[in-house]
Amino acid sequence: MPVPSEEPPERAWLDRSCSRTRSWADEAVRRVIADANRSADTHLHVYPLPDDWGIDLYLKDESVHPTGSLKHRLARSLFLYALANGWITEGTTIVEASSGSTAVSEAYFARLLGLDFITVVPRRTSPEKIALIERYGGRCHFVDVPAEMYTEAERLAAETGGHYMDQFTYAERATDWRGNNNIAESVFSQLAQERYPVPEWIVMGAGTGGTSATIGRYLRYRRHPTRLAVVDPENSAFFPGWATRAADYATGMPSRIEGIGRPRMEPSFVPGVIDLMIPVPDAASIAAMRHLNAVTGLCAGGSTGTNLWGVWQLIARMLRDGCRGSVVTLICDGGERYRHSYYDDAWVAAQGMDLAPYTAALDRFLATGKWAPPPPPGR
Repeated sequence: MPVPSEEPPERAWLDRSCSRTRSWADEAVRRVIADANRSADTHLHVYPLPDDWGIDLYLKDESVHPTGSLKHRLARSLFLYALANGWITEGTTIVEASSGSTAVSEAYFARLLGLDFITVVPRRTSPEKIALIERYGGRCHFVDVPAEMYTEAERLAAETGGHYMDQFTYAERATDWRGNNNIAESVFSQLAQERYPVPEWIVMGAGTGGTSATIGRYLRYRRHPTRLAVVDPENSAFFPGWATRAADYATGMPSRIEGIGRPRMEPSFVPGVIDLMIPVPDAASIAAMRHLNAVTGLCAGGSTGTNLWGVWQLIARMLRDGCRGSVVTLICDGGERYRHSYYDDAWVAAQGMDLAPYTAALDRFLATGKWAPPPPPGR
């Protein structure tokens, strides 16, 4: 005769269910970590500057990740965070709100785990990004008003019984800012044998705010004197929110520079770790992006151009002050995603942007070391 279980049937069933759930989650975590182990670190390119400047500029090329952008790191961290929290289990539908690149990377990881993926994206998202999302098996749900992405993603998650990844809330906490091969630790490791191994500045834009939070916290935790500058495109709430210390600042307007700039101050944006913010005209971003391609052959997206426009201002300040040292910025993604927008002269003209004054300013700066940009738009 069978020996009766000492536990009620309901408890035994719950334990068996938990065991199956943990087994699936263990395998999911293994797959995500194995994927990271198969990927080498990203390159640190040297930008050619005049020798007598005594300044070295490095471009950390995040476009070489398997999904082609900086957001690959974020997507990996978000999946591991959600798996560790028990938010993603076998069969969970993954839902996200994204301007494109995060969705590409999350679609990749969802397919890796055999999960359905739906992303809410603005209708103006580049067709190249939409094609990549769909190539990885994701489905795009379009909104005409970018600010509606958040509530629509929440609605879809509730409707499907899925999990809303919510990069704009969890980006600043999903990555271990103390180290564990985060992007900041990677930069300092790669600079170890350079003549200026501790940079004067690290320059980047903010989309979720997660990467700037990680880098800024790492700099303080490791007690590096390096300062963090965040560049911000037109229509974004980050710069005015940072300048006025208004945590609820909102413009309600979309950014033309995909991947950075937001219509509101996002929960993952941490103003206190930022030493300087620099507003950048959209035409300057695109001019700098194209200028990079002309000088180095590196083909990058608009957010990389925003980074570079800020970089040149800081290098000009270093030259003025007689300061030698290094500066690091990011190549956020590759330019092939923007063939029908930033690299298309007809698209640029339709946006009412004139790149010529900004390109001329860049040529003058690299020839003379003097920073004399054109006046801001509308002046």
